[in-house]
Amino acid sequence: MKQRSSAFLFIACLALLIWCCNTKSSSSTKLSSPDSLSVDKGEEVFEANCSGCHNFRFDGIGPKLGGVTASVTDAWIKNFIRNPKAVIDAGDTIARALLVRYPTVMPSISLPDSQVHDLIAFLHTKKFHPTTFVSKNLTEITDPMPDTITRSALTCNLSIVTSIPASSPERPFTRINKIECHSGVMYILDMRGKLYAKRKKHPFVYLDLPANEPSFLGKPGLGTGFGSFAFHPGFKKNGLLYTTHTEPAHTKKADFSINDSIKTALQWVLTEWKASAPEASEFSGTHRELLRIDMVTGMHGVQEITFRPGAKRGEEDYGLLFVGVGDGGCVENGYPLITHQPGKVWGAILRIDPLGKNSGNKKYGIPVQNPFASDPKKCGEMFAYGFRNPNRISWSRSNLMLVSNIGQANIESLNIVNKGNDFGWPQREGPLVLDYEGNMRKVYALPANDSVNHYTYPVLQYDHGEGSAISGGFEYTGFRVKQLKGKYIFGDIVSGKLFFTDIKELKPGHLATIYEFNITNLHTRVTLKQLCGDGRVDLRFGKDGNGEILILTKSDGMIYRLEN
Repeated sequence: MKQRSSAFLFIACLALLIWCCNTKSSSSTKLSSPDSLSVDKGEEVFEANCSGCHNFRFDGIGPKLGGVTASVTDAWIKNFIRNPKAVIDAGDTIARALLVRYPTVMPSISLPDSQVHDLIAFLHTKKFHPTTFVSKNLTEITDPMPDTITRSALTCNLSIVTSIPASSPERPFTRINKIECHSGVMYILDMRGKLYAKRKKHPFVYLDLPANEPSFLGKPGLGTGFGSFAFHPGFKKNGLLYTTHTEPAHTKKADFSINDSIKTALQWVLTEWKASAPEASEFSGTHRELLRIDMVTGMHGVQEITFRPGAKRGEEDYGLLFVGVGDGGCVENGYPLITHQPGKVWGAILRIDPLGKNSGNKKYGIPVQNPFASDPKKCGEMFAYGFRNPNRISWSRSNLMLVSNIGQANIESLNIVNKGNDFGWPQREGPLVLDYEGNMRKVYALPANDSVNHYTYPVLQYDHGEGSAISGGFEYTGFRVKQLKGKYIFGDIVSGKLFFTDIKELKPGHLATIYEFNITNLHTRVTLKQLCGDGRVDLRFGKDGNGEILILTKSDGMIYRLEN
């Protein structure tokens, strides 16, 4: 299960009936002829709340939705939206069958009756279309990574560092997405629009992005909102900070636009902020837009920007900003040609010089060392490509560039990235063949002549039998947990499981061993699900100024530190 909000998880369950339960409802109460106004409004509700993970052509994060209203009554849909747990607890056969496939119980949704009515009207217009798949004589892999993760004996204690104020009265109470420590200050991002700074005990607002960007789009959540931030290595002198955020479609002309025949859901914007007083406790200064990217859906956006830590003046990477751009959901929405091309930015990691001027829009620079910088037919900004969602970027002490990639329905991976690498999406999901025009939940063994494709494959991976969405992390460089020295720490976003692997095992052509480790809080063995009181943890990682690993749980806004 990939990142999904409460506002559309119920649709995944309903749609699954068509494929898994093959259930028909004889007492269906249908809208006999949905009026066009309701359908139009329902499409808006769908786009705002559901399109991030669902479409009507292919299985995506959730199943395709064509024909869902043929299997259940409108009343059932409404009841499930209002209180899914009650429907499950009441013993409803359909709900219980779906829970087996989607083991996370959706929170109750407070959509107005009118919006539910319009949404159902829209769904009634979408019919079921069976998916055909031509195997091309490939062998289907039903269990891509059996018994991948080993349970270690290591147990770490979690101590509370801080928490940020709730930005919503409903779960997730916050949308903590990233921490970065700079000049002794811990900066914490809430995707609903605020960047907090913690100097001593309590965090306070450093930058209120919506207050400075009137077109800021923070709803419906999912991957939208305040995506990421990064301080320029010379911030103490130049005051430069970079952020990404979402705005409505067509707010401005995009630098990287989608063909007019394809509907744009929103835009991602990369902004440079110049603080007039870098040492001040609250941002004051100016800002300018660097680039703008159209997206097909709200999923897989630009949720990672970063500078390589420790890069020195005179080194190639110094002052160059790495930008992780997801595919925007284009593949599972039927537009695979938008991604996996050296001439396009979707599904790629960009490397730009924010202080340069030789880009197409003259607002940033394209480093001459970039792999495609000298080819006018290709995207000079591109550093590597072939990703679905390069969600986190970090470097080891030996300068291995490590990128976690959230997969489709099977493989969660960590990758060593070098300039020009092609990681294969959507032709590949990890080291497996994906039929991106058919059933995207199925994967197949590589063909015998796969080497001709020159794809780069993961150095670490696990399948959806052991997790749902990888949360990339960091090499441990602290002092509090000696057993973690030389280990890369990461986890699973949804379940909150915590993993490590030995940095020395991260080698091209080799799959590293994954170990799960245990945690305690107040000397009691716990899980992150138990700590945050939610079935969906929304796990993220950070590092403090001493190299200690920080654990972030979006669901409750808590920040912990790993200790002995």
